[in-house]
Amino acid sequence: MRLDALLSRYGYCSRREAPGWIKRHSITFKGEPCSAPTDKVQAEGILLDGEPVEFPDGLYAALYKPAGYTCSHDDGEGDVIYDLLPFQWRHRNPAVSSVGRLDKETSGLLLITDDGKFIHRMTSPRHHVAKVYEAVTEEDIPAEAVELFASGTFMLNGEDRPCAPAVLEILEPRRARLTLTEGKYHQVRRMLAAVGAPVASLCRISIGSLHLDSLNLEPGEWMPIRPDAL
Repeated sequence: MRLDALLSRYGYCSRREAPGWIKRHSITFKGEPCSAPTDKVQAEGILLDGEPVEFPDGLYAALYKPAGYTCSHDDGEGDVIYDLLPFQWRHRNPAVSSVGRLDKETSGLLLITDDGKFIHRMTSPRHHVAKVYEAVTEEDIPAEAVELFASGTFMLNGEDRPCAPAVLEILEPRRARLTLTEGKYHQVRRMLAAVGAPVASLCRISIGSLHLDSLNLEPGEWMPIRPDAL
């Protein structure tokens, strides 16, 4: 592809900005310098200031989302998760998005990608990808909620279908682990509030086989992952 198209595809600059960007940076393809937007190049073999293109075959990363950040591309919503990621990721084409969302006050594991098929595979209820949350509640969690959530008949207000069976483990009177295979709007908070135990704090600790405690990430940090490892 053309050099300006490659720079735009991977978020370094727009095609309009490419001539100026090329002048300010050292670019080589298979060891030969590149100096024109029309130069023919490939992602494999190109070096931008001595560095290869990041994630040339698709971007897949795990982010430890801190509380207080929204999963939005709109800077008008305050702190957004994309502020925690490399600048050029926001300008890649296809666009980089989170795989599902965590609400602003929920922390924990979030996947980031530019692969639409991967997003569908990870979020569709038909694929039964388990997401595990740890919640601290404001009131004691009733023991009968374990059977209720597992029944597959539990209805949330405003929904026309019951929640899929979910596994609730009560770890302490006001602390629990909840495993879901779907992602209704604010589902964990709504489920626990419905049984009289509103959530005080919430963290997603795993998605599929990927566990936050094995990633050694601090809040706000990210790391690349292999999509076939989930």
